[in-house]
Amino acid sequence: MRKFSPGFTSMRIKAVTAAGLMAAMLLLQSAPVAAQGIKVSVGRTIGGSGFHIPSYVAMDKGLFKAEGFDAEFIGATGGVLVRAAIAREIEFVPIPGGGSEAMLKGAPLVFVAGESLISQWTLTTTPEIKRVEDLKGKTLGMGRPGSADYSEVVVTLGKFFKMQPGKDYKVISFTAETDRIPALINRSIQGAVLSFPHAARAEKEGMKILVRTGDYIPRLGGTFLTHKDMIREKRDMVKRFIRAMAKAADYIKNDKKGTLEVIEKYFEIKDAGIVEGIYKQVWDKFGAEIPPDLLRELFESRTTLELGWPAGKPLPDIEQFVARDLLNEVFKEMGRKVSK
Repeated sequence: MRKFSPGFTSMRIKAVTAAGLMAAMLLLQSAPVAAQGIKVSVGRTIGGSGFHIPSYVAMDKGLFKAEGFDAEFIGATGGVLVRAAIAREIEFVPIPGGGSEAMLKGAPLVFVAGESLISQWTLTTTPEIKRVEDLKGKTLGMGRPGSADYSEVVVTLGKFFKMQPGKDYKVISFTAETDRIPALINRSIQGAVLSFPHAARAEKEGMKILVRTGDYIPRLGGTFLTHKDMIREKRDMVKRFIRAMAKAADYIKNDKKGTLEVIEKYFEIKDAGIVEGIYKQVWDKFGAEIPPDLLRELFESRTTLELGWPAGKPLPDIEQFVARDLLNEVFKEMGRKVSK
């Protein structure tokens, strides 16, 4: 057997080790991004929300994964999610109402991708309520003050029906929409703010949709925001996220069966008729774009006395609150129409 000097053996082992390390590095560099699994956290409200169906689709149908993400949902109330985005504890948060209010107060946040292009909130009531005026002296179930559902219904009732919370009707706060339906059924409350999917479930139980806020307030729903530093530090990651959301809106339009599966899962609805009804309401109402006119209407809806905005104070330039150049860059790369 051929013998080698200790020095030669040591050098040979080092050479082999170095070669192995180099090969491993080359393999890592050439591996697809999806295999690396970019960790990303995506906010979602407690209980399913019709505004957030595209993000559910992106998660469950592999669209986040296709963009190289190892994504996870973080569930919390809207206010908690906005604060987490400010603290950079969650990368992407779908809370346009609370987010826009925070931006107007100086929070370092910016919108990056849309979801719903219509308001999906309803004021759903017990069957004996025939008109809005019948709610005087009654109790309504809503989210916390400042949440999107609370703000939109309070603004709608105040602006169009001259009814104010505390004066004309009482309010009980519920964290989750799912808790409001049993309260309606047992008559603990006479009205509840519910998004389309939950309103459909309540209708199945004999309740009635009295008001659709979308008939009164144009609305961006579920629009995703992120910390401004993300645009500078992780531009490519934000672009991947926008692309996933654009593809999710396409998926909803083009794959009914897969979308029905997602709706059934996230809203825990087994009744095929209800699931089908939800899909018919929203299938073509989603898009990653953030139309400038709807963006303005979103911010204008925050400038009310009910939400503490000083009378007569003008809005600042709201385009500073959306990553328009980045959004248009992604759309251009995808061959889509861009917003000016």
